[in-house]
Amino acid sequence: MTNNNASGTIPPETTIGTVHLTVADLKRACAFYTETIGFQVMRRTHQSAILGVSERPLLLLTELPGARPARGVTGLYHFAILLPSRRDLAITLAHLLELRTPLQGASDHAVSEAIYLADPDGNGIEIYRDRPRTEWPRAGSQVRMTVDPFDADGVLGELNRAPATWSGLPAGTIIGHIHLHVAHLAPARWFYCDVLGFAFMQRFGSSAEFVAAGGYHHHIGYNVWAGIGAPPSSPNMAGLRWFTLRLPDSASVDAILRRAASAGLMIDATPATEAYNMSLSLLRDPSGHGVALDVGVVV
Repeated sequence: MTNNNASGTIPPETTIGTVHLTVADLKRACAFYTETIGFQVMRRTHQSAILGVSERPLLLLTELPGARPARGVTGLYHFAILLPSRRDLAITLAHLLELRTPLQGASDHAVSEAIYLADPDGNGIEIYRDRPRTEWPRAGSQVRMTVDPFDADGVLGELNRAPATWSGLPAGTIIGHIHLHVAHLAPARWFYCDVLGFAFMQRFGSSAEFVAAGGYHHHIGYNVWAGIGAPPSSPNMAGLRWFTLRLPDSASVDAILRRAASAGLMIDATPATEAYNMSLSLLRDPSGHGVALDVGVVV
């Protein structure tokens, strides 16, 4: 496999890895993410827990008692759980409806079908399935995502052909993308495209943009919906601490770190927690979001 990092392009195999969230009550958050969403607890300590699917770590929770929901600041808009199939989305949707879980919305994005909700701390969650890439509408090298009505009857109709019982998130589930509130679009574009090397995929009006590796519709979305020039979240708020990018090899990590150093960015390390003691190189985008660089592509 040829490494194309010399051109400043992030490797096409890059994926989102683990998302690290601050929560106010770890017991409450673990109950929600296991019983409602369907993660498995891989390790839990007094202050933190690592959750995943099929022994693949996807979510790290750290408790900060009294943490309040983030509003009107930069930070997490949502992290997105990608299911393997439309049938898996149907099983999940039926489970959420059975629990009477409040949903914040649902949309057909032409490239995907998605439902939206929030955890008890107000952290946004998208659960979605992708359509085959051959069906994605495009304009040149860019995709054309839409915000169309969600076909709930069609999705749930998948269960009419073969009923199923919910048993948690299926094997093959990954974090498909992450969407952020930023203070300004242009600095975010510089960081994610010029420094990290993602390709620009789509602009949504004048308020949101989407970038990706390997021709995906988006691995990172960022918007100014919290307000242009929104301030950073405060340390006593729930929300995103950092997320990882999984890269195919250490040479890919080194290439990004060289670009970051040339751009004058500070390179830090992720602090260890009780449940997650790995130390990874950590960068921060212009709005302060932590991006950690890991090795090991999800397959």
